[in-house]
Amino acid sequence: MKAFQKIFVLVALLFLSSSLFAKTAQVINIEADTALNNFKKEVGGAQDFLAHSKGVLIFPSVIKAGIGVGGEYGEGVLRINGKSPLYYNTASASIGFQLGAQAKSIIIVFLTQRALEDFINADGWEVGVDGSVALITVGAGKDISSATVNQPVVGFIFGSKGLMYNLTLEGSKFSRINR
Repeated sequence: MKAFQKIFVLVALLFLSSSLFAKTAQVINIEADTALNNFKKEVGGAQDFLAHSKGVLIFPSVIKAGIGVGGEYGEGVLRINGKSPLYYNTASASIGFQLGAQAKSIIIVFLTQRALEDFINADGWEVGVDGSVALITVGAGKDISSATVNQPVVGFIFGSKGLMYNLTLEGSKFSRINR
């Protein structure tokens, strides 16, 4: 089997396995709690920042893999006032120089009611097309506050594990799923 065929099979399996092994709402919520707690521990000011949000979309584990052709997939929950009314998946595909696999957590914070409503009412929401996300790089000892962020939608990528390093949400599509 040629290298390109192997990669195609790898990416296809990534997306097929996501539907074959879909997580339950309970599992997504437990993993989201853990990711949110890790975020609050790693980032100074996160608790206060999140308190000012209208909604928080949490993807505890987004898996990205590729060799030339790549794809990523993850399932998450939208929390509004501490409740989990809606579940989403994120998926993207890419072509270009890439090699490896990576798992990361993503948190998208909606700071205005309008941004949150636009997201909820969209039939699939793509970063860079349906809305922009100000991406804030999170590192140990970093501090955030709502005073330093003036965008309606802010994204955080953290906990990256693996051999692929790509801190972007551009082209990621978020779609509602039933759980």
